[in-house]
Amino acid sequence: MGRQLTSVYYKSETTLPFLEQQTSGFIVGNDENDVALENGLKFHVDWLKGQKTGFFVDQRENRSLLEHYAKGKRVLNMFCYTGGFSFYAMRGGAQLVHSVDSSAKAISLTNQNVELNFPGDKRHEAFCDDAFSFLQKTDCEYDLIILDPPAFAKHRGALHNALKGYTRLNAKAFEIIQPGGILFTFSCSQVVTKDHFRNAVFTAAAQAKRKVRILHQLHQPADHPINIYHPEGEYLKGLVLYVE
Repeated sequence: MGRQLTSVYYKSETTLPFLEQQTSGFIVGNDENDVALENGLKFHVDWLKGQKTGFFVDQRENRSLLEHYAKGKRVLNMFCYTGGFSFYAMRGGAQLVHSVDSSAKAISLTNQNVELNFPGDKRHEAFCDDAFSFLQKTDCEYDLIILDPPAFAKHRGALHNALKGYTRLNAKAFEIIQPGGILFTFSCSQVVTKDHFRNAVFTAAAQAKRKVRILHQLHQPADHPINIYHPEGEYLKGLVLYVE
């Protein structure tokens, strides 16, 4: 038997400015329960003030895939937000997991979620820091890195700078990841095509002088369908890479 729907929150006020007359708010229910369950893991979710929906369900299948690569790995989860990839890595048997986000609110939620799922587990540590700054100064040897940044380009005019940003970010990851490491890297920028993203990542690999193989090409799940006449709807692009 399926779970009963208890709450529906309308939250398009800030993303659809032409509908300003419709204010955000609960259509059904309230916010008494802020814990979501995904594949057996619990997450505190900030429905009201968190980014977009407060939780990104479009990555759930990719989080599940990461769990299978995590055993014994030293894991770095950049742009962790509420920590989703981190907890799948922990359940998968990771040796250590570091979660990084520039938002103190996100780091607070991540730490709360650790206690929900793995109370007292010393394998996890969270850092509130700029991504490039953290990657520049860390001396930890990571075997598995997740790069899931917010959209670098929200319109076509920002495409060139966005691609430079993806290249720079991935190059730093290639520089620090250990031989035999696994990189999960994503773009959620709608105007960045799969070819754009792959070229940016492979430019980064060349700059870092690393040999790289594609293990998986990832995308959004079936409940985020893509209209064949609207290819930009394929907004989520991901690569799982083996780095020699």
